[in-house]
Amino acid sequence: MAIMKIRGGDLDLVEYEFTSFSPGEHIRTLGYEGTYSLVPADEVITVNAPARIHLTVLDMNRFSPDRPGGGGLGFAIQIYCSVSVECTRDGIEIDYSREALIRHFVSVFRKTVGYTGGFRIKARDHEHKHVGLGSTSTIMIALAKALNIAVGSPLTDDQLRKLIGYNYVEETADGRIAPGFETGVGPAVSIHGGMAVMGDELSLIYHHPFAEGSSVYIVIPPTGISSAGDQEFDLLMNKARILDYRDRELKAYMIMMDMIPAIESGNLKKVGDVIWEIEFRGSKRAEVEHHSFAIYHYMSQLRDAGFEFVGMSSVGPAIAIITNRSEDFVESALRTIGLKIAIRTKVDNIGLGVVHLPK
Repeated sequence: MAIMKIRGGDLDLVEYEFTSFSPGEHIRTLGYEGTYSLVPADEVITVNAPARIHLTVLDMNRFSPDRPGGGGLGFAIQIYCSVSVECTRDGIEIDYSREALIRHFVSVFRKTVGYTGGFRIKARDHEHKHVGLGSTSTIMIALAKALNIAVGSPLTDDQLRKLIGYNYVEETADGRIAPGFETGVGPAVSIHGGMAVMGDELSLIYHHPFAEGSSVYIVIPPTGISSAGDQEFDLLMNKARILDYRDRELKAYMIMMDMIPAIESGNLKKVGDVIWEIEFRGSKRAEVEHHSFAIYHYMSQLRDAGFEFVGMSSVGPAIAIITNRSEDFVESALRTIGLKIAIRTKVDNIGLGVVHLPK
Protein backbone atom coordinates (compact mmCIF):
# COMPACT_ATOMS: atom_id res chain seq x y z
CA MET A 1 0.00 0.00 0.00
CA ALA A 2 0.94 3.67 -0.08
CA ILE A 3 3.63 5.15 2.15
CA MET A 4 2.31 8.33 3.77
CA LYS A 5 4.49 11.07 5.21
CA ILE A 6 3.79 12.57 8.64
CA ARG A 7 5.25 15.97 9.37
CA GLY A 8 4.81 17.57 12.78
CA GLY A 9 7.41 20.29 12.32
CA ASP A 10 10.65 21.14 10.52
CA LEU A 11 12.57 18.40 12.35
CA ASP A 12 9.70 15.94 12.69
CA LEU A 13 9.19 13.87 9.55
CA VAL A 14 8.45 10.17 9.54
CA GLU A 15 6.99 7.79 7.00
CA TYR A 16 4.03 5.56 7.78
CA GLU A 17 3.38 2.55 5.58
CA PHE A 18 -0.24 1.50 5.39
CA THR A 19 -0.13 -2.29 5.48
CA SER A 20 -3.38 -4.03 4.68
CA PHE A 21 -4.23 -7.43 6.09
CA SER A 22 -7.05 -9.95 6.16
CA PRO A 23 -9.79 -9.95 8.81
CA GLY A 24 -8.67 -11.91 11.86
CA GLU A 25 -5.00 -10.95 11.60
CA HIS A 26 -3.05 -8.61 13.91
CA ILE A 27 -5.47 -9.00 16.82
CA ARG A 28 -4.87 -7.14 20.09
CA THR A 29 -6.61 -8.67 23.09
CA LEU A 30 -5.13 -6.13 25.56
CA GLY A 31 -4.57 -8.74 28.24
CA TYR A 32 -8.31 -9.42 28.51
CA GLU A 33 -7.97 -13.07 27.49
CA GLY A 34 -9.07 -15.37 30.26
CA THR A 35 -11.24 -18.30 31.27
CA TYR A 36 -14.77 -16.94 31.13
CA SER A 37 -17.94 -18.78 32.02
CA LEU A 38 -19.81 -18.31 28.75
CA VAL A 39 -23.54 -18.91 28.49
CA PRO A 40 -24.69 -18.63 24.84
CA ALA A 41 -28.15 -17.09 24.66
CA ASP A 42 -31.19 -18.86 23.21
CA GLU A 43 -32.41 -15.47 21.98
CA VAL A 44 -31.60 -13.01 19.23
CA ILE A 45 -29.85 -10.04 20.81
CA THR A 46 -30.36 -6.70 19.05
CA VAL A 47 -28.43 -3.60 20.08
CA ASN A 48 -29.31 -0.12 18.82
CA ALA A 49 -26.46 2.37 19.15
CA PRO A 50 -26.77 6.14 18.72
CA ALA A 51 -24.45 7.82 16.24
CA ARG A 52 -22.17 10.64 17.29
CA ILE A 53 -21.10 14.16 16.54
CA HIS A 54 -17.30 14.33 17.07
CA LEU A 55 -16.49 17.93 17.94
CA THR A 56 -12.70 17.89 18.19
CA VAL A 57 -9.59 15.86 18.88
CA LEU A 58 -7.53 17.32 21.73
CA ASP A 59 -4.08 16.46 20.38
CA MET A 60 -3.46 14.87 16.99
CA ASN A 61 0.14 14.21 18.04
CA ARG A 62 -1.05 11.51 20.43
CA PHE A 63 -2.71 9.19 17.92
CA SER A 64 -2.09 7.50 14.58
CA PRO A 65 -3.61 4.62 12.61
CA ASP A 66 -1.95 2.09 14.92
CA ARG A 67 -2.22 4.08 18.16
CA PRO A 68 -5.75 5.01 19.31
CA GLY A 69 -6.13 8.04 21.55
CA GLY A 70 -5.51 11.74 21.20
CA GLY A 71 -8.43 12.72 23.43
CA GLY A 72 -11.55 14.44 22.17
CA LEU A 73 -15.16 15.28 22.81
CA GLY A 74 -18.51 14.66 21.22
CA PHE A 75 -22.13 13.76 21.86
CA ALA A 76 -24.65 11.10 20.87
CA ILE A 77 -27.57 11.81 18.55
CA GLN A 78 -30.85 10.00 17.94
CA ILE A 79 -29.72 8.37 14.71
CA TYR A 80 -29.08 4.68 15.14
CA CYS A 81 -27.09 1.72 13.91
CA SER A 82 -28.45 -1.70 14.71
CA VAL A 83 -26.78 -5.10 15.09
CA SER A 84 -28.57 -8.40 15.79
CA VAL A 85 -26.59 -11.43 16.96
CA GLU A 86 -27.68 -15.04 17.33
CA CYS A 87 -25.44 -17.81 18.66
CA THR A 88 -25.08 -20.84 16.39
CA ARG A 89 -23.25 -24.14 16.54
CA ASP A 90 -20.41 -23.00 14.27
CA GLY A 91 -19.48 -20.64 11.45
CA ILE A 92 -19.94 -16.90 11.04
CA GLU A 93 -22.87 -15.67 8.94
CA ILE A 94 -22.86 -11.93 8.22
CA ASP A 95 -25.62 -9.88 6.62
CA TYR A 96 -23.99 -6.47 6.12
CA SER A 97 -22.39 -4.61 3.24
CA ARG A 98 -19.10 -4.03 5.12
CA GLU A 99 -18.48 -7.67 5.98
CA ALA A 100 -14.72 -7.38 6.55
CA LEU A 101 -15.19 -4.99 9.50
CA ILE A 102 -17.65 -7.32 11.20
CA ARG A 103 -15.59 -10.44 10.56
CA HIS A 104 -12.45 -8.86 12.00
CA PHE A 105 -14.02 -7.78 15.28
CA VAL A 106 -15.78 -11.12 15.66
CA SER A 107 -12.32 -12.71 15.49
CA VAL A 108 -11.06 -10.25 18.11
CA PHE A 109 -13.98 -11.02 20.43
CA ARG A 110 -13.84 -14.80 19.99
CA LYS A 111 -10.12 -14.91 20.74
CA THR A 112 -10.50 -12.64 23.78
CA VAL A 113 -13.29 -14.54 25.52
CA GLY A 114 -12.51 -18.03 24.19
CA TYR A 115 -15.82 -18.57 22.39
CA THR A 116 -15.66 -21.49 19.95
CA GLY A 117 -19.23 -21.49 18.65
CA GLY A 118 -20.68 -19.56 15.74
CA PHE A 119 -22.69 -16.37 15.21
CA ARG A 120 -25.41 -15.22 12.85
CA ILE A 121 -25.10 -11.44 12.50
CA LYS A 122 -27.27 -8.81 10.82
CA ALA A 123 -26.14 -5.18 10.85
CA ARG A 124 -27.70 -1.99 9.54
CA ASP A 125 -26.04 1.43 9.78
CA HIS A 126 -27.51 4.93 9.51
CA GLU A 127 -26.32 5.23 5.88
CA HIS A 128 -24.77 8.69 6.30
CA LYS A 129 -21.19 7.73 5.43
CA HIS A 130 -18.08 9.95 5.35
CA VAL A 131 -19.88 13.13 6.44
CA GLY A 132 -18.77 13.07 10.09
CA LEU A 133 -21.44 11.00 11.85
CA GLY A 134 -19.31 7.98 12.77
CA SER A 135 -21.03 5.09 11.01
CA THR A 136 -18.06 2.75 11.54
CA SER A 137 -17.54 3.32 15.26
CA THR A 138 -21.29 3.18 15.91
CA ILE A 139 -21.72 -0.15 14.14
CA MET A 140 -18.70 -1.53 15.99
CA ILE A 141 -19.95 -0.72 19.49
CA ALA A 142 -23.40 -2.11 18.65
CA LEU A 143 -21.70 -5.28 17.40
CA ALA A 144 -19.43 -5.58 20.42
CA LYS A 145 -22.29 -5.14 22.88
CA ALA A 146 -24.52 -7.64 21.06
CA LEU A 147 -21.75 -10.27 20.86
CA ASN A 148 -20.98 -9.80 24.54
CA ILE A 149 -24.58 -10.17 25.71
CA ALA A 150 -25.09 -13.16 23.41
CA VAL A 151 -22.43 -15.18 25.26
CA GLY A 152 -23.27 -14.08 28.81
CA SER A 153 -21.63 -10.63 29.14
CA PRO A 154 -18.09 -11.69 30.10
CA LEU A 155 -16.59 -8.23 29.34
CA THR A 156 -17.38 -4.76 30.67
CA ASP A 157 -18.42 -1.86 28.47
CA ASP A 158 -15.02 -0.25 29.03
CA GLN A 159 -13.26 -3.39 27.88
CA LEU A 160 -15.46 -3.56 24.78
CA ARG A 161 -14.79 0.01 23.69
CA LYS A 162 -11.04 -0.43 24.23
CA LEU A 163 -11.02 -3.63 22.18
CA ILE A 164 -12.71 -1.65 19.42
CA GLY A 165 -10.19 1.18 19.67
CA TYR A 166 -7.09 -0.98 19.61
CA ASN A 167 -8.48 -3.12 16.78
CA TYR A 168 -10.08 -0.30 14.80
CA VAL A 169 -9.88 -0.81 11.04
CA GLU A 170 -11.24 0.53 7.78
CA GLU A 171 -11.68 -1.24 4.46
CA THR A 172 -9.04 -0.87 1.75
CA ALA A 173 -9.45 -0.68 -2.01
CA ASP A 174 -8.30 -4.29 -2.41
CA GLY A 175 -11.05 -5.63 -0.14
CA ARG A 176 -8.82 -6.09 2.90
CA ILE A 177 -8.54 -3.93 6.02
CA ALA A 178 -5.98 -1.54 7.53
CA PRO A 179 -5.66 0.31 10.87
CA GLY A 180 -7.83 3.43 11.12
CA PHE A 181 -7.97 6.56 13.29
CA GLU A 182 -9.85 6.24 16.60
CA THR A 183 -10.13 8.60 19.55
CA GLY A 184 -12.77 6.52 21.36
CA VAL A 185 -15.35 9.33 21.40
CA GLY A 186 -17.89 7.41 19.30
CA PRO A 187 -18.11 4.20 21.34
CA ALA A 188 -18.09 6.17 24.62
CA VAL A 189 -21.04 8.40 23.72
CA SER A 190 -22.90 5.50 22.13
CA ILE A 191 -22.61 3.56 25.39
CA HIS A 192 -23.45 6.37 27.81
CA GLY A 193 -25.36 8.91 25.70
CA GLY A 194 -24.97 12.67 26.16
CA MET A 195 -21.63 14.47 25.91
CA ALA A 196 -18.30 12.78 26.61
CA VAL A 197 -14.75 14.05 27.06
CA MET A 198 -11.96 11.59 26.28
CA GLY A 199 -8.31 11.61 27.33
CA ASP A 200 -5.46 9.75 25.71
CA GLU A 201 -5.39 5.95 25.40
CA LEU A 202 -9.20 5.88 25.21
CA SER A 203 -9.66 7.01 28.81
CA LEU A 204 -13.15 8.32 29.54
CA ILE A 205 -12.73 11.51 31.56
CA TYR A 206 -16.31 12.79 31.76
CA HIS A 207 -19.81 12.16 30.48
CA HIS A 208 -23.06 13.96 31.20
CA PRO A 209 -26.54 14.49 29.71
CA PHE A 210 -26.49 17.35 27.24
CA ALA A 211 -28.95 19.71 25.51
CA GLU A 212 -32.03 17.96 26.86
CA GLY A 213 -35.16 19.36 25.23
CA SER A 214 -33.24 21.08 22.42
CA SER A 215 -33.32 20.06 18.75
CA VAL A 216 -30.35 19.05 16.64
CA TYR A 217 -30.31 19.94 12.96
CA ILE A 218 -27.57 18.65 10.70
CA VAL A 219 -26.71 20.39 7.45
CA ILE A 220 -24.24 19.10 4.88
CA PRO A 221 -22.75 21.98 2.86
CA PRO A 222 -21.66 21.23 -0.69
CA THR A 223 -17.99 20.29 -0.95
CA GLY A 224 -15.84 18.53 -3.50
CA ILE A 225 -13.26 17.57 -0.88
CA SER A 226 -13.03 13.98 0.35
CA SER A 227 -13.04 13.21 4.09
CA ALA A 228 -11.78 9.65 3.72
CA GLY A 229 -8.75 7.65 2.62
CA ASP A 230 -5.48 9.37 1.67
CA GLN A 231 -7.03 12.82 1.99
CA GLU A 232 -8.04 12.15 5.60
CA PHE A 233 -4.58 10.83 6.45
CA ASP A 234 -2.83 13.86 4.95
CA LEU A 235 -5.12 16.18 6.88
CA LEU A 236 -4.91 14.51 10.29
CA MET A 237 -1.23 13.62 10.27
CA ASN A 238 0.30 16.79 8.89
CA LYS A 239 -1.25 20.27 9.22
CA ALA A 240 -3.45 19.19 12.13
CA ARG A 241 -0.48 17.99 14.17
CA ILE A 242 1.41 21.23 13.70
CA LEU A 243 -1.57 23.29 14.85
CA ASP A 244 -2.16 21.08 17.89
CA TYR A 245 1.43 21.60 19.07
CA ARG A 246 0.38 25.21 19.48
CA ASP A 247 -3.20 25.01 20.74
CA ARG A 248 -3.64 21.73 22.63
CA GLU A 249 -3.19 23.26 26.08
CA LEU A 250 -5.68 26.03 25.27
CA LYS A 251 -8.30 23.57 24.04
CA ALA A 252 -7.92 21.41 27.15
CA TYR A 253 -8.21 24.50 29.38
CA MET A 254 -11.40 25.70 27.66
CA ILE A 255 -12.99 22.27 27.97
CA MET A 256 -12.10 21.82 31.65
CA MET A 257 -12.71 25.38 32.86
CA ASP A 258 -15.52 26.62 30.62
CA MET A 259 -17.32 23.87 28.76
CA ILE A 260 -17.79 21.25 31.49
CA PRO A 261 -19.23 23.79 33.97
CA ALA A 262 -21.58 25.00 31.21
CA ILE A 263 -22.75 21.42 30.56
CA GLU A 264 -23.30 20.91 34.29
CA SER A 265 -25.47 24.04 34.48
CA GLY A 266 -27.35 23.32 31.25
CA ASN A 267 -26.06 26.48 29.58
CA LEU A 268 -26.30 25.53 25.90
CA LYS A 269 -25.22 28.95 24.66
CA LYS A 270 -22.03 28.89 26.75
CA VAL A 271 -21.19 25.41 25.46
CA GLY A 272 -21.74 26.73 21.95
CA ASP A 273 -19.43 29.68 22.59
CA VAL A 274 -16.63 27.33 23.68
CA ILE A 275 -17.11 25.08 20.67
CA TRP A 276 -17.06 28.11 18.37
CA GLU A 277 -13.67 29.10 19.80
CA ILE A 278 -12.40 25.55 19.32
CA GLU A 279 -13.43 25.63 15.65
CA PHE A 280 -10.51 28.06 15.12
CA ARG A 281 -7.97 26.22 17.29
CA GLY A 282 -5.49 23.46 16.55
CA SER A 283 -6.50 20.43 14.54
CA LYS A 284 -10.13 21.52 14.35
CA ARG A 285 -9.06 24.50 12.28
CA ALA A 286 -7.26 22.13 9.90
CA GLU A 287 -10.37 19.97 9.59
CA VAL A 288 -12.61 22.94 8.77
CA GLU A 289 -10.15 24.53 6.35
CA HIS A 290 -9.82 21.15 4.61
CA HIS A 291 -13.22 21.97 3.07
CA SER A 292 -12.18 25.58 2.25
CA PHE A 293 -13.11 28.75 4.10
CA ALA A 294 -16.67 28.38 2.81
CA ILE A 295 -17.44 26.16 5.81
CA TYR A 296 -16.36 28.93 8.18
CA HIS A 297 -18.55 31.35 6.23
CA TYR A 298 -21.57 29.06 6.54
CA MET A 299 -21.00 28.52 10.27
CA SER A 300 -20.49 32.25 10.88
CA GLN A 301 -23.79 33.02 9.18
CA LEU A 302 -25.50 30.39 11.32
CA ARG A 303 -24.03 31.94 14.45
CA ASP A 304 -25.19 35.37 13.31
CA ALA A 305 -28.69 33.96 12.80
CA GLY A 306 -28.83 33.37 16.55
CA PHE A 307 -28.33 29.61 16.91
CA GLU A 308 -26.94 28.68 20.30
CA PHE A 309 -24.58 25.92 19.12
CA VAL A 310 -22.88 25.49 15.73
CA GLY A 311 -20.04 23.03 15.12
CA MET A 312 -18.63 20.83 12.35
CA SER A 313 -18.44 17.13 13.12
CA SER A 314 -15.14 15.26 12.77
CA VAL A 315 -13.49 15.96 9.39
CA GLY A 316 -16.85 17.14 8.08
CA PRO A 317 -18.52 18.46 6.17
CA ALA A 318 -21.60 17.90 8.37
CA ILE A 319 -22.46 20.88 10.59
CA ALA A 320 -24.52 20.34 13.74
CA ILE A 321 -26.87 23.07 14.95
CA ILE A 322 -28.38 22.72 18.43
CA THR A 323 -31.13 25.19 19.23
CA ASN A 324 -34.36 25.83 21.08
CA ARG A 325 -35.73 27.84 18.16
CA SER A 326 -38.59 26.53 16.02
CA GLU A 327 -38.05 24.38 12.96
CA ASP A 328 -39.68 27.07 10.80
CA PHE A 329 -37.06 29.55 12.02
CA VAL A 330 -34.28 27.07 11.27
CA GLU A 331 -35.53 26.36 7.75
CA SER A 332 -35.89 30.06 7.00
CA ALA A 333 -32.40 30.89 8.26
CA LEU A 334 -30.86 28.05 6.26
CA ARG A 335 -32.74 29.02 3.12
CA THR A 336 -31.28 32.52 3.36
CA ILE A 337 -27.72 31.18 3.12
CA GLY A 338 -28.43 28.46 0.57
CA LEU A 339 -28.54 25.41 2.86
CA LYS A 340 -31.24 22.99 3.95
CA ILE A 341 -31.82 20.56 6.79
CA ALA A 342 -30.35 17.13 6.03
CA ILE A 343 -31.27 15.48 9.35
CA ARG A 344 -33.66 16.45 12.14
CA THR A 345 -32.89 14.81 15.46
CA LYS A 346 -32.06 15.34 19.14
CA VAL A 347 -29.24 14.45 21.51
CA ASP A 348 -29.47 10.88 22.77
CA ASN A 349 -28.93 10.98 26.54
CA ILE A 350 -29.64 7.29 27.15
CA GLY A 351 -27.08 5.36 25.12
CA LEU A 352 -27.22 1.76 23.93
CA GLY A 353 -30.59 0.05 23.75
CA VAL A 354 -30.88 -3.75 23.98
CA VAL A 355 -33.75 -5.94 22.74
CA HIS A 356 -34.06 -9.67 23.48
CA LEU A 357 -36.24 -11.63 21.04
CA PRO A 358 -36.92 -15.36 20.73
CA LYS A 359 -35.19 -17.16 17.85
